[in-house]
Amino acid sequence: MAKALEKIPQKYHENLIVGYEHSDDAAVYKIDNDKALIQTLDFFTPVVDDPYLFGSIAAANSLSDIYAMGGKPILAMNIVCFPNCLDMEILGEILRGGYEKVAESGAILVGGHSVEDDEPKYGLSVTGMTNPKNVLTNAGAKEGDLLVLTKPLGSGILNTAIKGDIIEKSHYEEVVKIMSYLNMYAAIPFEKLKVHAVTDITGFGLIGHLVEMAKGSNTTIVIETKTIPVIDGAFDYAKMGIIPAGMYNNREYFEHEVIYQNDKFKSSILCDILYDPQTSGGLLVSLPESEAIEYMKILNSTQAIKCEIIGRVTSKKDKYIVLE
Repeated sequence: MAKALEKIPQKYHENLIVGYEHSDDAAVYKIDNDKALIQTLDFFTPVVDDPYLFGSIAAANSLSDIYAMGGKPILAMNIVCFPNCLDMEILGEILRGGYEKVAESGAILVGGHSVEDDEPKYGLSVTGMTNPKNVLTNAGAKEGDLLVLTKPLGSGILNTAIKGDIIEKSHYEEVVKIMSYLNMYAAIPFEKLKVHAVTDITGFGLIGHLVEMAKGSNTTIVIETKTIPVIDGAFDYAKMGIIPAGMYNNREYFEHEVIYQNDKFKSSILCDILYDPQTSGGLLVSLPESEAIEYMKILNSTQAIKCEIIGRVTSKKDKYIVLE
């Protein structure tokens, strides 16, 4: 996608605060000195068989981009692809899951658009609002910042296990809980903290989004790999070879920007997980050390999802990412 966008001329406008120049999560357009509009969309094929849960996960994933930009969602519209050979009750359950997740966010669902397709797809176009002074991007990380990851990794691996019908019930329930959990709860404390940069972890995996943040900020990010939170079961399925094709694509595309302090780590399961494409992953938040410690205290007292400080931001080195 990034290479395709390079061929499209960028349209500059005095009110366009954020476009696609740094592969940010959404576009931001300034309306006046107090209001800025955030616009995003996302949709994908089912990651679970339960249509209601699929709708919830897809909606949570779409809403996440608004939180990553420092905003609050206000309106959402359904994006639906659905085959005419399937029962319409299935579509109804997908839409119900999406509706309830949008309602949880405080936004309003106002219809949408559907097309006939051979495979179901669902997501949202979401509009959010923020103050232009409060816009967050993936390009503001500063030397000395610590990085907080608000959800554990491994959903791509577990989704592959779901598709193979080999996942254990407890692992299934855990990954569904994580994917459907709104990043709204990790973003609420932003108003009280000095946050420098944010992105959400999705299809490019942790490494891909780290590269984008470091590149946009002209810094190098050092990751303490022992601190990376991982969803229960991800290591076990990866050892069995249950790894999504997207992991290999991410590794091929981003690995040239990575320095491995330990060569053995390259062939480790944890290294695979760092490239694992996530569905509705957590937020990656860059903020000063004292603020990061306070942020962790807040998260640990308000959410039951694993979160960790996983690294630090340094001055630009030869490559963008260092794995210790």
